[in-house]
Amino acid sequence: MQLSSISSSHARGLLAGAAALLLLAVSPVFAQRHLEKQFTVLAHPLVTLHNPSGKVIISSWDKPTVKVVADHDSPKIAVEAQQVDNRVDVVTHLLSDNISPSELHTNYVITVPEDAELQIHSDSGSLNISNILGDMTVETIAAGIEAENIGGYLVVQTVGGAFQCMRCTGRIEVHSISGDIRLIDDHSSNIFAQTSTGSILLDGDFLANGIYRLKNYSGPINVRFSPGDSFDVEATSLYGKVDNQAKLVPPRHARRRPPHFAQTLFGSFNQGRAKLEISSFNGIINIHKRD
Repeated sequence: MQLSSISSSHARGLLAGAAALLLLAVSPVFAQRHLEKQFTVLAHPLVTLHNPSGKVIISSWDKPTVKVVADHDSPKIAVEAQQVDNRVDVVTHLLSDNISPSELHTNYVITVPEDAELQIHSDSGSLNISNILGDMTVETIAAGIEAENIGGYLVVQTVGGAFQCMRCTGRIEVHSISGDIRLIDDHSSNIFAQTSTGSILLDGDFLANGIYRLKNYSGPINVRFSPGDSFDVEATSLYGKVDNQAKLVPPRHARRRPPHFAQTLFGSFNQGRAKLEISSFNGIINIHKRD
């Protein structure tokens, strides 16, 4: 009986040890990887990010510090954040050539000084940027982009990701192939938005001497205006339609003559202080009163 009891206890000990070893062997594969770093910076720091996939949130605070928090759960990638002079570089590194799209996923929460400049490259996932006054460049393939309260020069290039900018005051330049573009409640004096098959919505202020250029191939272009707005408009859709609700007077200057088969609209609304240029190949252009 005593030998049986010792053998049973020994067996349970071996099983427990084996289970612990198995847990240690498996846990690095499934445990979440977490990185958190802070960097002290001077005025107007530059922050760069290269991330293949994931949710990225970038916002500002009143500290001369860049804070980077990153989380992922794949052993095939690694996150690096380092400072060089007044620049902070954040990179998601691939550690294997054999990696699936789901294993690329890394989430970031980055907090920067309000006057920081940003250079962001994120292939897929989502990108949310808010309350930044510095200039920024954003490049994506399929990542959706939401920006708000942006005060610097914003340049966006995307293949299929949608872009939305709310309450932005700086210069805006957006290029897309199939992504939708939404510019809402902006107070910018210079906007250029171009997409091939996506839609464009411009629903913001028309500033005096502002220039607003919208172009696409086949998607709808929607412009909203209020009775107090003031702009010259030149809208052309070669094979589409122009639907206008603004009461225009003839333009004060001679305009170039479009093809006779194109749908065109020329004229001034109120004093014509801003300049609105809209062109499409076969999409519909709607210039409607704001609700």
